[in-house]
Amino acid sequence: MTSVLVVESPAKAKTIEKYLGSGFRVLASFGHVRDLPSKDGSVRPDQDFAMDWEADERGEKQVKAIALALKGADTLYLATDPDREGEAISWHVKDMLARKGALKGLTVHRITFNEITKRAVQHAVANPRQLDTPLIDAYLARRALDYLVGFTLSPVLWRKLPGSRSAGRVQSVALRLICEREAEIEVFKPREYWTVDAKFLTPAGAPFSARLTHLDGKRLDQFDLNDEAKALAAKAVVEAGAFSVANVEKKRTRRNPPAPFTTSTIQQEASRKLGFGAQRTMRVAQGLYEGVAIGGETVGLITYMRTDGVQMGREAILSIRDHVKGDYGPDYLPAQPREYTAKAKNAQEAHEAIRPTDVERTPEAVAHYLNDDQRRLYELVWKRAVASQMASAEIDQTAVEITEPGGSAALRATGSVIAFDGFLKLYREDTDDSDRPADDEHRTLPPMNAKDALRRTGAAADQHFTQPPPRFSEASLVKKMEELGIGRPSTYASILQVLQDREYVTLDAKRFVPQDRGRLVTAFLVSFFERYVDTGFTAALEEQLDTISDGRADWRAVMRAFWEEFSAAVDQTKDLKISDVIDVLDEELGPHFFPVRADGTDPRVCPSCSAGRLGLRLGRTGAFIGCSNYPECRYTRPLAVPGAEGEDQSGGFKVLGSDPVSGQEVTLRRGPYGLYVQLGEAGTDDKGKPVKPRRSSLSKGMDPDTLDLDRALALLSLPRIIGVDPETKEEISGGIGRFGPYIRAGSIFQSLEAGDDILALGMNRAMELLAKGRAKIRPLGLHPKDGVSVDVRKGRFGPYAQHGSTVANLPRGVEMESITLDEAVTLLAEKGKVLAPKKGAKGKKAPAKKAAPKAAAAPKPAKAAAVKAPATKKPAAKKPAAKKPAAKKPAAKKATAPDGKVV
Repeated sequence: MTSVLVVESPAKAKTIEKYLGSGFRVLASFGHVRDLPSKDGSVRPDQDFAMDWEADERGEKQVKAIALALKGADTLYLATDPDREGEAISWHVKDMLARKGALKGLTVHRITFNEITKRAVQHAVANPRQLDTPLIDAYLARRALDYLVGFTLSPVLWRKLPGSRSAGRVQSVALRLICEREAEIEVFKPREYWTVDAKFLTPAGAPFSARLTHLDGKRLDQFDLNDEAKALAAKAVVEAGAFSVANVEKKRTRRNPPAPFTTSTIQQEASRKLGFGAQRTMRVAQGLYEGVAIGGETVGLITYMRTDGVQMGREAILSIRDHVKGDYGPDYLPAQPREYTAKAKNAQEAHEAIRPTDVERTPEAVAHYLNDDQRRLYELVWKRAVASQMASAEIDQTAVEITEPGGSAALRATGSVIAFDGFLKLYREDTDDSDRPADDEHRTLPPMNAKDALRRTGAAADQHFTQPPPRFSEASLVKKMEELGIGRPSTYASILQVLQDREYVTLDAKRFVPQDRGRLVTAFLVSFFERYVDTGFTAALEEQLDTISDGRADWRAVMRAFWEEFSAAVDQTKDLKISDVIDVLDEELGPHFFPVRADGTDPRVCPSCSAGRLGLRLGRTGAFIGCSNYPECRYTRPLAVPGAEGEDQSGGFKVLGSDPVSGQEVTLRRGPYGLYVQLGEAGTDDKGKPVKPRRSSLSKGMDPDTLDLDRALALLSLPRIIGVDPETKEEISGGIGRFGPYIRAGSIFQSLEAGDDILALGMNRAMELLAKGRAKIRPLGLHPKDGVSVDVRKGRFGPYAQHGSTVANLPRGVEMESITLDEAVTLLAEKGKVLAPKKGAKGKKAPAKKAAPKAAAAPKPAKAAAVKAPATKKPAAKKPAAKKPAAKKPAAKKATAPDGKVV
């Protein structure tokens, strides 16, 4: 008899099977095997939050493979990851196997291991347990919450705020943090302040500098010297005084090492030190956890990387201490092992911190087995874990008070020296750039004693301005979310990615910048669903979810309490008019879209009619700025162009200059299909009919930041004449169409290739491209009915035949080089479609059908029949596809929750 063990990853499966030997068959689930169908009704609050689960094709295939492997086996080990999601995957796998009847007569065990090493895996198999019911309940609650918030709130957004993408329980709160920080930056008013520093020499001639701290017996606050006149007056006092040392204060401080990494701290530190995004960090860490090939064996190098715990196992601590003593000496080893504790943490989800599985596998020893990302991250994990068990650093800090006899001024000099480096010998924790303190550990002061007379060698007054709060980086946002208790660190990477995928935010210089779409969504949610994007409410909900996984709360009771209030809040928006939403958002975001102008003019005055008031408007594709005098005035302006610096005071688009011919303004804008340049503004003609301004899209690869007026005017002049084909005498022109830049000669169109510039393309290159375009066309001859040429062409979706404006796709398996004129005529008659139907197009179909008898009398009917045969089989081939939705229905099943109820 054999045992079957199920893990999540196929890479992990191969390694573990080697550890366990021939008595085990190890299979992978490839992550989750089923999920809630992405349609409304998968979670039903009116049925006590019953849930439907659906397995995709991959999940069904993997469970089927596991069921097949269980035939003849006596034990099933569920060894998915040691966290809430891993527990849920084991529950799903077990439930699906039970429904297939594959568990009859089998013993089912749940095992977990924090590292993929032979010792850890064998120990787990020897110490199995049952599925953790409270942890599964916590998963069900989180999944139901996220589903209901998404599928209830997102449709409200779509209806009331067109152009929005989605809302999420944690996602929307993270977006709010980013938007509120940007609002703080926009309203920030810098304040001026000055500092006065003096340079001195000690009696022994050693130089140092000190800062003015007291003036006329009063301690200086930051803004006491708030202009140049006051600063220069203070400087003059310093230059006139005779100074001596009043007091020298020395003290020794200790700095303790930071704890080993958790999911959150590794994301923060990898962002600061390595420049890795959260997703990149977790992807690399996953590879290090699952293992790399070392000496012909796959070895897991780090412990499980989704953890809130900062503690390490006793065995690991002792091995690290031995390594520290051996490599750095007894002075670097503290007398007792260091024990770390985290803030409020869930017992069921608390695992070991992220550490190396074997401290003797130093970064240098394994470097040549790793790629660059793996090497750098492993070094970070290894050093952090080892440093956490090293001695504290000792720092001597010195402060010198300097005065003059009359008491008119006092200065202070500070410095520090590392007396013993301790853990700093191996590792220094980084801080976010914006909050980085001045590194004074090596700012030494020369020896001085009280009453030493000092010789002043210079003084300077320096101007400063207060700085706005910095935009969030990935590291600082993760830190903030963890501090507030929002979400779980294991989900942060995906949340930050969703915000970027939805185009709610962008990363600029590694800082999150909210886009107008994101600000609109945040303003809407804060205005109408404030409670559900409140950080305090979200954190409190996280605590309730933790009580579920602790076994101290019923998950359905928590859901009922949430849903009662949430559904009521949604119901209140049913009668909300879009005009009401616009009014609220216009007022809320007015300072952003219409900032105060330096010349004092009203930023909301319409530049087209001068009488209307600009305001926020909503269209089918989203928000834009429009004039209140619509339809008389049709002035519109898109929201700000992402990445386009130098926007005008109105904040809507980038002005490139004026057309020297018409005098109209040339602007760079963003529309629903991307960036484009525009000449002038929309308006009306003498008869009151709307007149659209001339526009041209930017082609792929054009950098909006470097686009100047000349190139914009060249784009607006497209299509341009490149030359004349010397053989066919056809004019060759170039332009930008729906599928990008192209050239045309007669009926031949050819897209440009990477590196080609439509504005600079010459005749030689145009002829090369046209040759490629003609190679995609094979003339077959003249149509027997009207004498118009029939061609076979290579299209984006395969070859097709064309006769005038009628086209027909070639049957599957028929090559464009083998089809004949007669076969093409038959195909066009039977399957032909008119490219650009006009009035009376329906009447044109009859002649096409009459051509069929002629084709039947063609000299080569056998080949024509060969062409027709695949075509006639197509409808039959499609019939099974129509049954696919029905085939999926049985997969969407109710499952039995650990509490015995149906979910």
